[in-house]
Parts: sequence; C-alpha cells; structure tokens
Amino acid sequence: MAEASATFRLAATGDLHCRQDQHGRFRELAKVVNGEAEGLVIAGDLTDHGLVEEAETLAEALDQLRVPCAAVLGNHDYEGNAVREIVRILQAAKVEVLDGDHAVFHKRLGIAGVKGFGGGFERGMLQAFGEPLVKAFVQEAVNEALKLEAALAQLDLPKRVVLLHYAPIATTTEGEDVDIRPFLGTTRLAAPCDAFGALAVFHGHAHHGAEEGRTPRGVPVYNVAMPVLKRTRDARFRVVDI
Repeated sequence: MAEASATFRLAATGDLHCRQDQHGRFRELAKVVNGEAEGLVIAGDLTDHGLVEEAETLAEALDQLRVPCAAVLGNHDYEGNAVREIVRILQAAKVEVLDGDHAVFHKRLGIAGVKGFGGGFERGMLQAFGEPLVKAFVQEAVNEALKLEAALAQLDLPKRVVLLHYAPIATTTEGEDVDIRPFLGTTRLAAPCDAFGALAVFHGHAHHGAEEGRTPRGVPVYNVAMPVLKRTRDARFRVVDI
C-alpha cells in the first residue's frame, strides 16, 4: 500500500523534432532524466519530418535511458509515411509507443496515450454537419477521444495520467495565433480525462502556448512542448510529482 501511495517523479517533454544530423543532442537529455526522474513521457513530434533516419537518431539517444519511457506520435511523425517503421525503431529502444493503449511504470503509474486531433474548443468546437469531409474531420477527433477512453478504462491503478500530442483544453494554446488554435486540439479529449479521474494530462503541439491549465473538472494539464519549456524554464523537460 505504501508503494502505491508514494509520489512518482515523472519527467515529461514533447516536440523534440529530432533531425538525422542531431547525433548527441538528446543523449544529454537522457542522462539528466536518468538522474532526476523515475520515468519519461514524450508528447509527440519525436521526429521533424517523419523520416526513418530521424527516428534512428533519436532512438540511439533514448536507448541510454535507465528509466521507462512512453511516447505518442505527433503530426510531424506522420509526414514521411513511415509510421510503422518509426514505431518499430522506437520500440527497439524500449520506448512504448501508445495509440489507444497504456503503459505501466514500476507497477505504480499508468499512462494512457493517444495522439489526439484538432477541431476546436468549447463553443467553437467543430460539429459533424454538412460536407462529408467536415464530418470525417470531426469523426477523427471523436475516434481519438474514444481510443483515449478505452485506454483509461484498461487502467486499474490509483495513479494514472494521460499523454497526448494535441491539446485537450484551450487554455494551454493561449499565446498561439488565434487563427490556428482550433487545429491544435479539441475539447473532446478532455471528457475522458475527467470521467476516469486522471491525475494529470501532458500534451505538446502548441509551441507558443501556455504551460499549464485545467480541464473542466480541475485535472491539471501541462503543455510540455520543448519550445515552451525552453521559454519558461530554460529546460528541455519538466518533472512533475504524481
């Protein structure tokens, strides 16, 4: 019981945008995480253009981790049409890539992960009406929310967090150009987090957004996109006690 209630020190980052010529850039990150946290989550955009070579460069660094690591993919990771190979490379480096499923760190912390999708927030959320392409866009967001719900439902642990690429609330997109905010996330992703009692939500994607916010029921939401952390903390990851 004591072990289940103990604080879990979780490192979180996102939007690494690793390029194939950046050998060594993330080795230091792995080394510091090893000394400061019990696990690492990465909130998408691991690669810059979704290239196999970029994934190989990042995997070389992440293979130095001595703590468990889970990640979701971001929109950049889909650009090169090599998702299966990118996932295989990361998994070979002991990174659990989540897409509607979950990881468990040290039998104490559960991580439910999906990429998520856009569509807007609250009263400005796009609805499934009109042209088939609009309905398909909305359905993708609905599907991601349903996948997240399924992943959370599988977790029978008192400590559980959510890992996304897209934002589940508008607050953490503040600072971005107003015109692009609907494409940075959707409120549909917040409902499963509230319904299943997540203790925290981590996302990226909003490079110029705000660092923190809360879901409608008060779950802390952390924007851990690396550009945000560099601007606010002069750091490449953030440690949160869960």
